Amino acid sequence: MRRAAITGIGAYAPEQEIPNSYFNELLGEDVDTWLRENVNIYTRRWCAGDESVADLCEQAASQALVDAGINPEDIDLIIVSTDTPEYISPSTASVLQDRLGLKNAGTFDLNTACAGFVTAMDVASKYIVADDRYQHVLVIGGYAMSKYLNKEDKKTVTLFADGAGAVVMSATTDDRGLLASDLKTEGQYSGWMGIYGGATHMPITEKVLANHDHQLKFVHKFPKELNPKMWTEMALSICERIAVKPEEVDHYFITQLNFNSINETMDNLGVDRGKAHMVMDKYGYTGSACIPMALHDAYKKGKLKKGDLMIFIGSGGGLAFAAAAVRF
Repeated sequence: MRRAAITGIGAYAPEQEIPNSYFNELLGEDVDTWLRENVNIYTRRWCAGDESVADLCEQAASQALVDAGINPEDIDLIIVSTDTPEYISPSTASVLQDRLGLKNAGTFDLNTACAGFVTAMDVASKYIVADDRYQHVLVIGGYAMSKYLNKEDKKTVTLFADGAGAVVMSATTDDRGLLASDLKTEGQYSGWMGIYGGATHMPITEKVLANHDHQLKFVHKFPKELNPKMWTEMALSICERIAVKPEEVDHYFITQLNFNSINETMDNLGVDRGKAHMVMDKYGYTGSACIPMALHDAYKKGKLKKGDLMIFIGSGGGLAFAAAAVRF
């Protein structure tokens, strides 16, 4: 049986570091204490003025290709998960195909907000399983949300950051690879958080600019129990489908926005909190890039070994949720 295995991993964050103290000065109040105690964010990286999401994705993808030990022409498909694209059109994936010399690769972008990377892994797996012409698929999560932040809005400007993560998924017939996946959406929340100006519903006008509708907005506060509830349910469902207990999973990589929500999920599952690798303390919230960045960090620290069972759970605006179980 063909499966899609992770054979290469890469990640990149911009060089410009923005510590919490920057926001104390910017906003004229102590936000550092709240950020450290409530979401475990100490610092983050933002793009430079001349840096964009394709630059971040290029760096992460290059690392993943080297780690996989394959040539650029071996990639059959590029899937970029982002809701901060290089352009509205054409796709960011097409930009990267040219930059990286992936001359044999088809391309498309995928947007399910911060659930996008796990969704893109699922899509890549299905291409590999369904069609033997696809041997290697490059999956990238890219995020340059600093370009869409209102610096006067402390609800968003202090949390969101930039980065990219990438994996190469390759066809295999052994027991590695993506074993099961699950996608869910609670569309009734689609108007609660997002970038609502700049596309066909609300084209850029002076009014849109004045109201900051072209920038990221929290319109309503989400129920704090929503993420832990959905993450727990999806993890239990995935475990049941692959006939394992939650404690038998070696690693959990979950959306890196709030460490309390991750810890609550681990407690719900009866799993050691240490199995959920976290990187928000040094990178902030990097949306569709946060899960592959956490994966890369664990990989570089030697925490992953062949045969490890991993569960990925992403969630983001929409509200979209995606989960997958992968044997490394």
